[in-house]
Amino acid sequence: MASLTQMFQEYKGGPIAVYGLGTETARVLEEMGQEFQVIGLLDGYRDTGVLFGMPILSMEQAIEAGVKLILVAARPGSCKAIAKRIGNICKEKQIRLFDTRGKDLCSIQKAAYNFQNQKGIARDQLFKKIEDADVISFDLFDTLIMRRTLFSTDVFALLDMRLREQGILIQGFSEKRISSEKELSRYRAPTLVEIYSYMREIYHLPELKPEECALLEWQTDAELVIPRRAVCEILEATVGRGKNVYIVTDSYYTKQQIAGLMEQCGIVYCTDVLVSCEYGTGKTQSLFPVLKKTAGGDTYLHIGDDPIADVENAEKHGIEAVWLYSGIDLLEMCGYMGLWDSMDRLSDRVKIGMFVSTIFNSPFQFESETGKICVSNAFEIGYLFFAPLITDFVIWFSNQVRKEKIPNVFFCARDGYLIQKMYDRMKSSKESVYFLTSRMAAIRAGIMDEADIRYVEAMKFSGTLEEQLWERFGIDAGEAAIRAVGNGSRLSDYFQEIIRRAAQNRKAYKTYIESLPVREGDIALFDFVAKGTSQMFLGRLMKNHLKGLYFLQLDAKEMEPYGLDIEAFYSEGERAFSGIFDDYYILETMLTAPTPSVKEFDENGMPIYGEETRTEENIQCFREAQEGILAYFETYLRICPEADMDIEKKIDEIFLSLLHQVEIGEKRFMDLKVEDPFFNRMTNVTDLI
Repeated sequence: MASLTQMFQEYKGGPIAVYGLGTETARVLEEMGQEFQVIGLLDGYRDTGVLFGMPILSMEQAIEAGVKLILVAARPGSCKAIAKRIGNICKEKQIRLFDTRGKDLCSIQKAAYNFQNQKGIARDQLFKKIEDADVISFDLFDTLIMRRTLFSTDVFALLDMRLREQGILIQGFSEKRISSEKELSRYRAPTLVEIYSYMREIYHLPELKPEECALLEWQTDAELVIPRRAVCEILEATVGRGKNVYIVTDSYYTKQQIAGLMEQCGIVYCTDVLVSCEYGTGKTQSLFPVLKKTAGGDTYLHIGDDPIADVENAEKHGIEAVWLYSGIDLLEMCGYMGLWDSMDRLSDRVKIGMFVSTIFNSPFQFESETGKICVSNAFEIGYLFFAPLITDFVIWFSNQVRKEKIPNVFFCARDGYLIQKMYDRMKSSKESVYFLTSRMAAIRAGIMDEADIRYVEAMKFSGTLEEQLWERFGIDAGEAAIRAVGNGSRLSDYFQEIIRRAAQNRKAYKTYIESLPVREGDIALFDFVAKGTSQMFLGRLMKNHLKGLYFLQLDAKEMEPYGLDIEAFYSEGERAFSGIFDDYYILETMLTAPTPSVKEFDENGMPIYGEETRTEENIQCFREAQEGILAYFETYLRICPEADMDIEKKIDEIFLSLLHQVEIGEKRFMDLKVEDPFFNRMTNVTDLI
């Protein structure tokens, strides 16, 4: 790699600032020497004082001094967070922002969905290198395990919220926590208790208890970490080959706490674990010599995600190194897949972290000839693409019920099948009812007169008159009581029979409704995507006022004369700028119940279902996708504090749109059909992808 003086020759004549206060900054300043006009240091959490003989500046002071280059001296993952923090102001003030590898941090690649132009190591190549070494060492964080947040510093934001829940309010907690770690790391690799002890003393925080905070931070982190399965399998196979395998990690956690995280992630076999804070030195200092002294082998191989700490510093000490890309490295290679402008809020970074830790869990994305990103199972299809939007909808739905103090919550079959499960898992949820209904069942029981029939007829049916009579009204044209010779060519010829049949259905449906637990007051009626037809006809059967809470309302203007009380997650204005119309059919297919649609009820109030037209494979596929959606929802509720659960449809829609960008390797999903028996339509999912 070219030296700093070679990479930044053109900036020798002007003022430069170095961003960062860690040990990497000291190395950068030494390498730049007297050739460059470095006027000071920048940091996101400190803007006064002196360090390494340089004044610490605020961003405003750097701008006033006419800085033309900010050189970020930080690890790659931190560089991305810094670029997110100051990138826009750098663009505005025409200040170049580079990392020490010469990468322009303000240059965001165009979104891509494959790795065709990227290079990386494959599994078989890595195993060959492992075979040639006596001692193998693995980095831990972002190599063997990863967090379900975008940036490692998000842990501190989550911890801050937990402390607030305990009544401990520390203004600027994250900044103070990061600054304390940086200050202590200048001299040695500190423990977490030492960091919090320093923080308590320097910021005069008597309410902060170092041991308790250290434990709570570890517990918070433990809820976030998951194994990178493909790398863990390589570690296990390496141990199985009789190799000496060490974990070498920069961490302020104790060896016991590191062992706890490893065990949680299924990493139970290795020769030893070397943790920086246990030795007072990190990988950029003397931890690799500690490894060589401890292991005592002849040839070494270190595997890690950090090109500086894991690769450069390992090689500096005579250890061959392999760079495995972290999840965020892979996301960056794909131009952030359109997510770069959606990282400002904690809830968004949790969502992106959950996405990255699943789709880029494996670093071995370079083994196929096409280099395409591929999702090959229904669970991950549900988790990655559908879950974020459905999660935000359920949170919105729960908030509306609570805000309007609605005592009854009904989830209409079949679209309410999964939504009810999700809603019932929320702490604030009221007792709910899975309400057996369908547009057909509501119409068959709710029709009162010819105007109602004409309303239904206006929704064009794709089929014959006989088929429409049977599907929509439950009437066999050949057996209808009013049928006479020469009649039967128009729906109007069957009006009396439809109305008579509706009266019977109404009585049976009311028997079912009376069996349900209904309190006095409004009913929050869930429907996914609808005009309001079901709600209109059901309102004639129920005593309680129906408050419709929909994902999306169709033809809202057309329905205004009917006076329905409906509020939708997607407003009319939002729909105009949203791609949700392109995908709601697929969403409906993913949310549906494994039972057929309800057509009507018998005299005892028992449901009569239609014929099941889906195959066992179809049903199994969307049930696995629902398991993915539910797993995502429960994880998100567990990770993200309720106060930070911001609803942001823009980022949700980006995740949903990726369904059209990546390769779907789940044949059962591609074989699904979108069914709409009310209109007698059938659409292949492949036509919608």
